[in-house]
Amino acid sequence: MTLPIEPSLPEICTAIAERRRLVLEAPPGAGKTTRVPRALFEAGLAGAGEILVLEPRRLAARMAARRVAEEMGQKLGETVGCTMRFEDVSSPATRIRFVTEGVLTRRLVRDPTLEGVSVVVLDEFHERHVHADVSLALLARLTRERRKDLGLVVMSATLEADPIAAWLDAPIVRSMGRMYDVAIEHLERADDRPLEAQVASAVRRLVREGLDGDVLVFLPGSAEIRRAGEALRPIADAERLLVLPLHGMLTPAEQDRAVRPADRRKVILSTNVAESSVTIDGVVAVIDSGLARVASYAPWSGLPTLKVAKIARASAAQRAGRAGRTRPGRTLRLFTRGDLLARPEHDAPEILRVDLAETVLELCASGVGPLEELPFLDPPPRAAVTAAEELLRRLGAIDEARRVTPLGRRMLRFPAHPRQARLIVEAEARGVAEEGCVLAALLGEREVSVSGASSRRGGGRVQEHRSDLLHALDQLEMAELEGHAPDRLRALGLDPTRVFAVDRAAKQLARLVDRRKAPRPASAPDHERALLLATLAGYPDRVGRVRRPETATGRSGREIVFATGGSAVLAESSVLGTEEYVVAVDVEERTEGMKGRVVVRAASAVEADWLLDLFTDAITDTTDVRWNAAQERVEVTRRLAYEGLVLEESRVAATDPASIQRIGQALAEAACARGYRTFVRGDGLDTWLARVAFVRTHCPEAGLPVLDEAAIVETLRALCVGRQSFAELREADLGAALGERLTPEQARRVAEWAPETMQLPGGRRLRLEYGPDGTVSAASRLQDFFGLAEGPRVARGRVPVVLHLCAPNQRPVQVTTDLAGFWERHYPAIARELRRRYPKHAWPDDPRHATPPLPKGMRPS
Repeated sequence: MTLPIEPSLPEICTAIAERRRLVLEAPPGAGKTTRVPRALFEAGLAGAGEILVLEPRRLAARMAARRVAEEMGQKLGETVGCTMRFEDVSSPATRIRFVTEGVLTRRLVRDPTLEGVSVVVLDEFHERHVHADVSLALLARLTRERRKDLGLVVMSATLEADPIAAWLDAPIVRSMGRMYDVAIEHLERADDRPLEAQVASAVRRLVREGLDGDVLVFLPGSAEIRRAGEALRPIADAERLLVLPLHGMLTPAEQDRAVRPADRRKVILSTNVAESSVTIDGVVAVIDSGLARVASYAPWSGLPTLKVAKIARASAAQRAGRAGRTRPGRTLRLFTRGDLLARPEHDAPEILRVDLAETVLELCASGVGPLEELPFLDPPPRAAVTAAEELLRRLGAIDEARRVTPLGRRMLRFPAHPRQARLIVEAEARGVAEEGCVLAALLGEREVSVSGASSRRGGGRVQEHRSDLLHALDQLEMAELEGHAPDRLRALGLDPTRVFAVDRAAKQLARLVDRRKAPRPASAPDHERALLLATLAGYPDRVGRVRRPETATGRSGREIVFATGGSAVLAESSVLGTEEYVVAVDVEERTEGMKGRVVVRAASAVEADWLLDLFTDAITDTTDVRWNAAQERVEVTRRLAYEGLVLEESRVAATDPASIQRIGQALAEAACARGYRTFVRGDGLDTWLARVAFVRTHCPEAGLPVLDEAAIVETLRALCVGRQSFAELREADLGAALGERLTPEQARRVAEWAPETMQLPGGRRLRLEYGPDGTVSAASRLQDFFGLAEGPRVARGRVPVVLHLCAPNQRPVQVTTDLAGFWERHYPAIARELRRRYPKHAWPDDPRHATPPLPKGMRPS
């Protein structure tokens, strides 16, 4: 059969022969996938080497390889072969090899020059998977530097060819192709019914309107395919339709059954694996849900994931084109035209939106140099690369210089995300390699139960377990005992498709383990411990402590506070028991109403000793000095912590000089914040400080130091050294410590030149008050100054004392520094008034020579 691409084949071969690179744009059904590799081979462009054809999906690679082999009259594995993860159908005679994306990337890592390869064909490049972008970057650099002879073809049906051709400096060949008319219908309004009900209605309509061929239904994933199959059972039985699934988790035989001709009309329920692969003969109608599971990654688990999203307009065109490959057809879109027009033309490249840990590890291993120096068509976000490198360092796969460690080399043996590979390597080292492979496969599939059936049956909670993963492992062992019979699996609450996928992936991984690494654990507890440790090894950044705060309804929930910061709620469906420390292995962000929250769907127990065993470098042993305000003392606490998670805490006595110094500093900070007056009794210190300041001002010859606020704080801080509480500080006598800042001679001068008191003629002690403005004052009854002709002076006679002369009721009748003048000018008038008010007191006419009254309790001598 002549295909539309064939007139362009000579131009394609010439371009590769002369320019060694080419961008080919050809619509769906043109035949580029099967005819171009064969044409290059038959034109002798493979030389003595191979032609590698990169296909984004296993199904497409297998189907295309088989079709080319059949067209050449050979069996698959002879001239034409295919190689994908865990599957290789080839021989030494193979010259055209169809490979999946991860296989090509790993080959470029192992052999950066692609020795023995003459041409590389990147098919369906418009899907822009991360491995395809990485492969193109490596190939672009390789063809510019070390392998200018290597041919490179980039092919796509919907690719915008001009930008990539300019980037590659490559010619463009466009094939117009051949497409039969396809009548496309959209919904008039959005349909709120379940997707499976919409599919059933669309199939009934096609049958009612005279369906005379096969129907290809595009659905997001295997779960939707299963539900649609159940919904189609009545019409399939009534109309003798053959309903067949088509997705990547099926066996090759099951996939072949879906794409091979049958003796009756087929309804093929497919994921987007059928969107871009060789033509499925017999398809006359397409039902498009407009949805697909697109590659993404869970920021919490760090593992690749698939989420349901609307497809781009280019993908919708691809899907519709499947109905017009061999004859006119029709497409029923289960979405409105307005919905279609609101979608982007193309999906964003995966390299801009997925986890890059696996890619970064492979590139570090290849020695290609810094990732940012590769010539990417669309460079990955720097933040994503940094996050990937940080995770790989945590896992022990690379060092600070981005060199792959011996542990990282062991991880690279497994075609899995680095978290899964790290788990397997740890399980291998602890003698539980096969079970470790099952756990890794479970992580990839996330859940084997149906709608949380693993946690509750018959209304009651299952027995508590130390790990949701190990509980799932127990379920799989039960499934194996049941022979994986679908009905029995469903009775156990398990999804048969997921169980099969986990079983297949686990067996494929198990082929690569080294069972000689360690003996199997001798006891069941040791076996469980080994698996829990292996799980922890893959998630060093997801360790947390379980708290059980009481909710608003009075129920006690379970919250995990993570060592690296943040928290999450442990799902009620979790079978985890009363563990203190856990590692979260399956986490999702949920939106509930207007709020979002993080929910841990699966976790495993962790013991503090295990963190010490596995992550010694991440453990910190610190002595923390902290102020306890309630007890007014400094406490010294020793903490053993993993990241921000305290594993052990105890109060200790400080004995080393560094700790003693830190205690003193903490006490000083608290003391200064409280104020120095807290640590003195009465106002004696303030009085003394005022006297010192007075002498400094009026008698500079005394040479006194400055005892201001800074000096007081300095002295207080010095007192804190060797002490731990306010009680000790109060007993330390801050005033005495400040006094030691004066020499004995300076202290004598303060006492003499700024005395605290003076004795009056009658024997009474006059207390002197020294003010902040440099003045000195005293207050006493006027009668106490009888017999004193001149007022007292201090500071070596330089400063008169301001006298507050009081009546017998202690109220001042005069304030003066000139006592002699007061006696002469004011006393006579004041005395007359005082005699009238206080007739029992003596008010002599000559106070200068009068005898003052004795203080109460003092007898005359």
